[in-house]
Amino acid sequence: MGLYCWVALLAVGVGVVSAQKDWWETASFYQIYPRSFQDSNGDGIGDLNGIKSRLEYLKSLGVTGFWLSPIYPSPMADFGYDISNFIDIHPSFGTMDDFKQLVAEAKKLQLRVILDFVPNHSSDEHEWFKKSVQREPGYEDFYVWQDPKPGTERDPPNNWVAAWYGSAWEWNNDRKQFYLHQFHTKQPDLNYRNPAVVQAMKNVLRFWLDQGVDGFRVDAVPWLFETVGFPDEPTSGQSNDPLSQNYLRHIYTLDQPETVDMVYQWRELLDQYKQEHNTTTKVLMTEAWSSLDVVKTYFNDSNNRQGSQMPFNFQLIMRLDSNSKASDFKTVVDSWIDIIPPNHTPNWVLGNHDKRRVSSRMGGDHMVDIMAMIELTLPGISVTYQGEEIGMHDVDISWADTQDPAACQLTEQTYQEGTRDPARTPFQWDSTANAGFTNASVKPWLPLALDYPLVNVQVQQDTAQNSHLKVFKELMNLRGTKTLIWGSYKSLVLGTNVFAILRSFPNDKRTYVVLTNIGTTVETVDATKLDSSLPNELVYRVVGVSSNHKPGETVIAKSIQLQAHEAVVLSNGMARLAQSFTVLGGAIVLLMVVHMFKTSM
Repeated sequence: MGLYCWVALLAVGVGVVSAQKDWWETASFYQIYPRSFQDSNGDGIGDLNGIKSRLEYLKSLGVTGFWLSPIYPSPMADFGYDISNFIDIHPSFGTMDDFKQLVAEAKKLQLRVILDFVPNHSSDEHEWFKKSVQREPGYEDFYVWQDPKPGTERDPPNNWVAAWYGSAWEWNNDRKQFYLHQFHTKQPDLNYRNPAVVQAMKNVLRFWLDQGVDGFRVDAVPWLFETVGFPDEPTSGQSNDPLSQNYLRHIYTLDQPETVDMVYQWRELLDQYKQEHNTTTKVLMTEAWSSLDVVKTYFNDSNNRQGSQMPFNFQLIMRLDSNSKASDFKTVVDSWIDIIPPNHTPNWVLGNHDKRRVSSRMGGDHMVDIMAMIELTLPGISVTYQGEEIGMHDVDISWADTQDPAACQLTEQTYQEGTRDPARTPFQWDSTANAGFTNASVKPWLPLALDYPLVNVQVQQDTAQNSHLKVFKELMNLRGTKTLIWGSYKSLVLGTNVFAILRSFPNDKRTYVVLTNIGTTVETVDATKLDSSLPNELVYRVVGVSSNHKPGETVIAKSIQLQAHEAVVLSNGMARLAQSFTVLGGAIVLLMVVHMFKTSM
């Protein structure tokens, strides 16, 4: 039999799928908060060269790419989200050459680079704003300007409040008008009803595409447009403080119809760029903490006009906490899957730089592997915030050490309610001084966790025991299997409080059973309730840190005992057989090729 016939038979044996998915549809993204990832020059602040030096680590995790929080020039009133130049690099992060080298090195490692795009506002130190203040031709209406309330000399135009606290309007004494700022006073809102603004921001996207980036995470999308006429917003009944965001129902400042259309325009630009430059798909991720009925509109419309490939799914953050039960997990997961339009891909986000870390938010270290197993075995795209793979937790930051502008606007008594610093502390690489983040003699920009000598990458890589990092990597390996890429999805609540996931793919003869005990008591469950065709014995494939089992052990499918907070991935025997056959088959092909080469000499 000829070589090609053997290869064909081998391919049939391991189950080859001919259909294709685009690169982003099976992606795992990793969010980097640049200030806190790796410092290369000893100033206590992370930078681009530091990130470049750690790309091999990202590759070892198995991620597809990474997205960077803002790295642009900025007065840092909101740590980079107040941008004074959309097409350059802040000196504390490096230079444009440093960025180009980072992109080039990432491409060598086949890692995709996603940038944060901040379209709603600029810094008040941006040249556009300075020109708008002076009413220079072409810039008069680049921002949202309004006169004082009729009949008053200096009262704001309406009752709108900013997302952080206080009036959303700031008086500018030079122009003698108020400007709108939905966030910090140093972040004036751009006016998207001005076509010149729309074009200017599209030019920003094209600039960075020309630098080789693979897409954008779009910040604060719901705030882009406001209702014409600027009417007062109705009260919500949720607060007695008229300067609190919760005081009003934001029906005129959030989720306006024009906002969705703007996202579609950006998607059109990215698709055009792909065609013009014969390059790979450029991805659009959108940040909207909106209701599901709003978020789903970002995918596409009734005319099949395409929007964001990834309207971020924050349901696992917004609706689950330390009090959640297994039934809550199922409700939350299913509610997101139910809104995904046909031919679109789900995505799963566990955390980011604005929210408390998984360990702290969900009730402790025992939840780290549970949440990772759920996220990384669900169908679709995953997004991991730096440090979650090693179980980093929130760090208690004193008032004196507080850096977050949102917290600094509050008081020593109330700052803990608004601070985002606890989830932004420096990454923990090893047990040396400053956790390997920066030089030993330098004070990092935020304090480190006190337990970093025990919770860091090196310790978890080198330990002979199981670790969060090892579990994460094993799960990432599973994500590359055909079953998790192409397989069907089913979930059930088993026993009292076990959230169970079934992923199966007949073509590959593999089935994975994910069991996570959300409760505090031992549970004994019957996995065949997920699928009656499961074999009598299942094999442990991935076991969480809380488990006493080891990969390769077997268990009776109808009687699986789970300790409190135990999380495991089990498989049918065919998964193990198919994996062995794949390795064996590869060896056979290699031997045959070598034999043919020798006989042809």
